[in-house]
Parts: sequence; structure tokens; C-alpha cells
Amino acid sequence: MAGRAGAPSVVAMTSGTTQDHDHQARPRLRASDADRLATVEVLEDAVAHGLLTPEEGSDRMATAFAARHRDELPAVTADLPAQVHPVPAAPAGWRALAAALVAQLRQEVAGTRAAGIRSRRALVTAVVAVVLVAVLVSLVVHGLWDGGPGDGFGDGFGDGFRGGRR
Repeated sequence: MAGRAGAPSVVAMTSGTTQDHDHQARPRLRASDADRLATVEVLEDAVAHGLLTPEEGSDRMATAFAARHRDELPAVTADLPAQVHPVPAAPAGWRALAAALVAQLRQEVAGTRAAGIRSRRALVTAVVAVVLVAVLVSLVVHGLWDGGPGDGFGDGFGDGFRGGRR
């Protein structure tokens, strides 16, 4: 088969690309400042998370800023794990605050259980819980029975004062 005229050889079929070699190679795209900055941000995150030393991060950032073509940039971050995009925060509001509080309390209870009932963490958690309950009870009691017209403290409402001199 290799001897037939016009038939491709095994070497030609297994080397190179599957595209025709007659086409011109595409020109390399130049890297923009935004492309370079995006790569540098990935490197800064890697340094901040301890994946790269500051020296290695600095060297890679210099390489990224010196890159002229886009295809040079992925090589700078090829050995780093994929970037995890943080979930956008929920809009601030009472429901979000309550959800965060419940999540924090669950985490605290789980940590206290893991530490044991006789640990210092359990003692601190109990003291904080008692103080919070006392504050809430105090707010409820004073909020329901404190102040308002006619409470009898001589503020002019409900104490028989009708104006003028007494």
C-alpha cells in the first residue's frame, strides 16, 4: 500500500495535524492589556492562596506582562488549578442577615459539640447564650411596658394637667 502512487504513507498519516498542509497558518493574535491583567490577577490569587511563592509569582507576572501574543499567556498559569469564582453575595436585608445568623449558629453548635461539653468553648458558648437571652428578655420587657402616653410620670399626658397654672 505504501508503494501506490498518491496514497499517503503511514508517517504522513500519523504526524502533524489532520488538516491539509496547504492552508496558511493563522496569524497569532496579539495580547491586549486586559488579557495580560486577567492573567496577572490569576497569578496574584495563586500567590495569595499559597500556590506560588512571591518570587515565582513575580517572575510569572513579569512573563505575563512581557507576553506579546495571546497563546503565550496560558502557559504561565497552566500548572495552577482552575480558578473558583465566588458566588455573588445576596443583597443585604433582614432575610439574608437571619440566614447568615442561622448558618453561623449551626457552625458554632457543631464546633462546640465536636470540642466536647466540658471544653472551654462550650463554657464560652453557654455564657454568650445566657447573655443574649438576658438582653432579648430585657428588650422585650422594656419595649412592652416602658414609655408611652399616660404612663403616670408627669409628662403632661394623662396626669390631669389641663394647661395653665395649677
